[in-house]
Amino acid sequence: MTRVSERHHTKWPTWSWVFSDPGRMMMFGFGSGLLRPGSGTWGTLLAWLLWSFSAPGVSDAAIALFLLACFGYGCWAAERVTTQLGVADHVGIVWDEFVAFWLVLWLVPDSLTAQAVAFVVFRFFDTVKPPPIRQADRHFKGGFGVMFDDLLAAGYTLLVMAVLVRVGIPF
Repeated sequence: MTRVSERHHTKWPTWSWVFSDPGRMMMFGFGSGLLRPGSGTWGTLLAWLLWSFSAPGVSDAAIALFLLACFGYGCWAAERVTTQLGVADHVGIVWDEFVAFWLVLWLVPDSLTAQAVAFVVFRFFDTVKPPPIRQADRHFKGGFGVMFDDLLAAGYTLLVMAVLVRVGIPF
């Protein structure tokens, strides 16, 4: 099923293990979470690509419902997959990046420049985990914990983007 990574002292799933179950496949971002280094970055890039092809023309209400459903599903499925792996928040699970970055893409200006800036800002906050993200990451466990810290990173990203728009950065 898995092999142990000496570098990270955590189990690293094989491609066959991930793709043998639809839930694991989604949690590992259709394989993007298995790419190293930077599985979160690869997952966020794939989320951006999927958004670009599927979101244009979709109503705000439909997107909001979709994101809520994806968050709920992520809480349930992340709990299941982390239990299977025996790791609280495996670095290869990137569904949390998908959902959080889709939220960002929904709410930032609809331009390639704004999306690229939001991508960099989101990856910064998701990687550095400034307060209270780091505290939430330690406090909230299970599937909800996996999903929640990325929502906080999305919140920081949206705040930065709102400030940039307010000060007149042209997107």
